[in-house]
Amino acid sequence: MSLIVKICGLSTRETLDVALDAGADMVGFVFFPPSPRHLSLGMARDLGKQAKRRASKVALTVDADDLTLANIVEALQPDLLQLHGKETVARLRDIKQKFGLPVMKAIAVEASADLATLPGYADAADRILFDARAPKEATRPGGLGAVFDWHLLEKLDLRLPFMVSGGLHAQNVAEAVRVTRAGGVDVSSGVESMPGVKDPEMIRAFIRAARATEELMVR
Repeated sequence: MSLIVKICGLSTRETLDVALDAGADMVGFVFFPPSPRHLSLGMARDLGKQAKRRASKVALTVDADDLTLANIVEALQPDLLQLHGKETVARLRDIKQKFGLPVMKAIAVEASADLATLPGYADAADRILFDARAPKEATRPGGLGAVFDWHLLEKLDLRLPFMVSGGLHAQNVAEAVRVTRAGGVDVSSGVESMPGVKDPEMIRAFIRAARATEELMVR
């Protein structure tokens, strides 16, 4: 089974091309104004056309309302909606019904207690993303470069596909996959020279390192 590699927070044609040419399976676009990776609808429309059929397009939102989601869906034509806020299980079901798209729910992890909500979300989502919990003073829930304790997922019994995120980079992605046995990895700040500025060589290096871990997935 191949590891799914997602490069998130892309915002320029140049870095999107780098990610696509390097073999990213998913490309993520952020629609959340407090983030330095926030994308306008106009740019989303352009990048969506550029990525079409070359990788799965993922729209990341945080507690977005229906109108916001509708505008994003119209502009980007995403293959997957990534919900990175405090959306409830009922809200997940509502979004799936209204927009007819698969949903990946991000779950913030700091301690084992954070996994208590997993069964409910697993019943509603199509995929789970485990990310590091942001500090209380943070203005956004992800893309902060923080790592959580991957050993919390070691004995995870989850039939649903899941990915890991949070502080990943080319040097630690192999260890993250080895410990968690995740089916996918998601990187944003780990391939940036500064917040919101993707580095082409870091993108290539991450994807190379991630691909080299695929043998770890053979159980």
